[in-house]
Amino acid sequence: MMRILIADDDALSRTLLQRTLQLAGYEVTAVDNGRSAVEQLCCQDGPRLALLDWVMPELDGPAVCREVRQEKKQPYVHMVLLTSKESKQDVVEGLESGADDYLVKPFDVAELKARLRTGLRILQLEDRLVEAREDMRFKATHDPLTGLFNRGVIVDLLAREVARSHREDSCSVVLLGDVDHFKAVNDTRGHVVGDVVLKEIANRILGAVRSYDYVGRYGGEEFLVVLNNCDSSLSLSRAEQIRHAIANAPVQTPWDPIPVTMSLGVLATKDCGLRSVEEIIHEVDAALYKAKAAGRNCVRFANPAMSPSVRSL
Repeated sequence: MMRILIADDDALSRTLLQRTLQLAGYEVTAVDNGRSAVEQLCCQDGPRLALLDWVMPELDGPAVCREVRQEKKQPYVHMVLLTSKESKQDVVEGLESGADDYLVKPFDVAELKARLRTGLRILQLEDRLVEAREDMRFKATHDPLTGLFNRGVIVDLLAREVARSHREDSCSVVLLGDVDHFKAVNDTRGHVVGDVVLKEIANRILGAVRSYDYVGRYGGEEFLVVLNNCDSSLSLSRAEQIRHAIANAPVQTPWDPIPVTMSLGVLATKDCGLRSVEEIIHEVDAALYKAKAAGRNCVRFANPAMSPSVRSL
């Protein structure tokens, strides 16, 4: 049921209009002044259709339109002005205030209902456009398989977090994890099973971090994790939580359970000075290489004081 707001200081007109719209299937909220109308329309779950009398106490109809347009960007509110004013100048003033439509009193009820149906179609179109825009934004920033941030976004978030850590003299922890022997999963069971494994690993990583940490698919079977405001003394335990979440149980697939493990490289931003994001990723990647060389399914720390060679695995 669509909610609609009626704002009219005339009690009789307000009551008659309210009953008419309730019989037409609307859920009606009625107020008697412009300030209350703005408050109702700008609240989080406020009505998205509004019938506003032009002359009201506190704020008139056009003033209500201006404030709603200024204060509330989404979701869109379709507003219709009701007035006895009918000069072209008045119509222009009403529409330029932000109103979507204009009805001159006394109006025909059938015409009012038709205009409201038009407003509903406009709102439905607006919702579809917003949904399409958000869908495109999600696809541009997230990995299509796992739903995690994609490489470009996670690296950008890391850069912002490093800058913030330097600015506030705080510490964040960077982890780069690689699924052990993942190529064998694809080679022996196929890429469909491999995709199931990657999606489950992504879910397990998300379950092992805080809601405000960043997790992204860095590439292939590699995952980059940024633990915001994380003390360096906790970096090992946090990395072990992630490693344990991966290795704790086989991934259940529609075919058979597959045991998986992950090797992780770890770096605390407090230990790396003013290195660039590229250098930080290079350092944590070298730590990941050390974990692979140590037998996999383990955690190794970066040593920013050294210059490890680029990994070759």
